[in-house]
Amino acid sequence: MDKVRRVLVHVCKDQSAPQRAQFVQSVTGHFSDGGDDEVEVSCSLERKQFVLFRGDGRRGTPLKRPAFCPIKHLSVSQSAAIPLDVQRRGVDVGVAIILQTANRRVLLTRRAKELRIFPNVWVPPGGHLEPEETLLEAGLRELKEETGLDLEPEGVSPKILGLWESVYPPMLSRGLPQRHHIVVYMLLLSRLSHLQLQASLRPSPAEVSACLWADRQLVGAVVSSVDAEDGHVPLHRLQGSVSVSQVFSDGALSEAALPLEVLLGRAPACGPDVERVSTGTKFALELWLKSLEDLRPLTPPEKML
Repeated sequence: MDKVRRVLVHVCKDQSAPQRAQFVQSVTGHFSDGGDDEVEVSCSLERKQFVLFRGDGRRGTPLKRPAFCPIKHLSVSQSAAIPLDVQRRGVDVGVAIILQTANRRVLLTRRAKELRIFPNVWVPPGGHLEPEETLLEAGLRELKEETGLDLEPEGVSPKILGLWESVYPPMLSRGLPQRHHIVVYMLLLSRLSHLQLQASLRPSPAEVSACLWADRQLVGAVVSSVDAEDGHVPLHRLQGSVSVSQVFSDGALSEAALPLEVLLGRAPACGPDVERVSTGTKFALELWLKSLEDLRPLTPPEKML
């Protein structure tokens, strides 16, 4: 494994030197004194290291893991059963873009069913942070590669919404961990409406099988469908289906109707995965809803963006 080609997560406490996070180490748990699944941290990107730390006195960024996070629940024997080449990977960094239009809709994409990780799951555009990139550069590159949208850095007002500890498979009941990421969810504010952006949409069929522009009402229903929990989802007079842009193998788009119940589905505890909105995406969308009502500025680490 060529470590130089990947940006890895490092952690530090009490102004100590940053240490590389281990694959079998819960990054959220490292900063949680009482075992909480959500903490506030600060972050920096330097020397090909994405460093998470606490204690600088500034307002932190939310870092969260799901209650069922596989790394959190690993036993000693299960940890030892993970292949050494996987254990040596460390924790990777991903960037996902919450693209907010001028009329307050956000872009979600359905991952191609051929992808090895989270196939057929709805997520924002995003991918790995490459060496020498800033978070914004990585986000804009992935946005263009996956959707064809080529946005200028000066016109998107980037802010970090939150950090998500993502593990695949997402539950121990579905297998031992194979990938471990910290995903940076970045909000970009476009001056264009979703209809204007739709005209420039050219998704990559190798990565994206469908796209949709979700409004606040739909997002509210999606985030109410909490994974690993039962409970009624308020539909607020939503229709039974949602309009999406289906992506064909040649890149052509066609309007299709997706049953609303698909987007409200929850992560299964066992068996094959199902088409749904990812747990981390729900976390980010909930933060997005709060940002619409919160007058306080979100974290803008200029050094990283």
